[in-house]
Amino acid sequence: MLTPVTPGPAVVACNTCKLSADQREDSEGRRGGALLVAALQAVKASDARYADIAVQEMPCLFACTEFCTIHLRAPGKISYVLGRFAPDEDAARAILDYAVRYATSEHGRVPFRDWPQGVKGHFITRAPPEGFVAE
Repeated sequence: MLTPVTPGPAVVACNTCKLSADQREDSEGRRGGALLVAALQAVKASDARYADIAVQEMPCLFACTEFCTIHLRAPGKISYVLGRFAPDEDAARAILDYAVRYATSEHGRVPFRDWPQGVKGHFITRAPPEGFVAE
């Protein structure tokens, strides 16, 4: 049921998420999550700044009241679930830009002033790493 991945900063995208609040798939039958995964992979491959951020995918993050959700995580850091993204290059770039700042932060907290505009308003939850609670 679990597949091992290399530890480190990662954007884990739900590949089964619906396309939007009102639509499950696009006109070609593709889910929003699958489209977002493809956009994340394409943007990551296009820019060396994202080399240290893994893009991983899995079915269902259980954020089904939202759409196009991702889980941002790294060992020893607060993790976040974000959603309500358009499954496109602009959203993927904003997610990866935030992930780079997140990866270099001490505990997973990125000052609001450093957030890319494209992630503002997309946070759903945060969770502390195992063995900790957030202040």
